[in-house]
Amino acid sequence: MTAITSIGVPVEHVLALAIALFFIGLLGMVFKKSIVFMLMSIEIMLNAGNLLFVVFAEQWADLNGQAVAFFMMAIAAAEAAVGLAIMIGVFRTHETLEINSLKELRE
Repeated sequence: MTAITSIGVPVEHVLALAIALFFIGLLGMVFKKSIVFMLMSIEIMLNAGNLLFVVFAEQWADLNGQAVAFFMMAIAAAEAAVGLAIMIGVFRTHETLEINSLKELRE
């Protein structure tokens, strides 16, 4: 018997959605060369984790998973703010957001 969430969706479907979201974010991190797309990919991966925390917390009737998801959203907001600030700084100095053209930052 499959477990059903309170909204009527099987947990296996939610798990498949979270895995798909995580791998979409991972592929975005690997193949996109823009800082903007990389930040968006990180957000997608964090949202996949949040989805699992909330669904399993609801499944096991425990609010700890929802609390962790709430704190992960706060961390994601802080990460987005810091990432955008870094992106603005890089754009002002190098006038590009492409990762490949920023190789000189290594030296």
